[in-house]
Amino acid sequence: MPDERATPRVVHDLHPLLADGATVPAGVVWRLAEPGRQLDANVLRLGADQVVETHTEADLDVLLVVVSGTGTLEGADGAVALAAGTMLWLPRGSTRRLRAGGQGLGYLTVHRRRPGLQIKPGPPG
Repeated sequence: MPDERATPRVVHDLHPLLADGATVPAGVVWRLAEPGRQLDANVLRLGADQVVETHTEADLDVLLVVVSGTGTLEGADGAVALAAGTMLWLPRGSTRRLRAGGQGLGYLTVHRRRPGLQIKPGPPG
């Protein structure tokens, strides 16, 4: 019997987010939840002029693909204009801030899956 995880399949339809005049609420629109996966992926939407404040991802490289709207990514090297079709590599250790444009911003992020929380024994005695 073949392993179901080894079968390519559609996991989400982005058309509702991409449609002209789409009124998709802000927040996580979709999250990859396939069992046994090695990747994490999310589709997020920021409303008009919403901001993801400055943060640093210390452990993971992230691929960010803009799927709708416009915005700006502010990093150590200045601001990068974002529009549908823009693909960014955000290397681990990089600091960034995202600001959506007047029509909002929809984007896909993909990165290696974080390992699950592991409880380790404390120091001896």
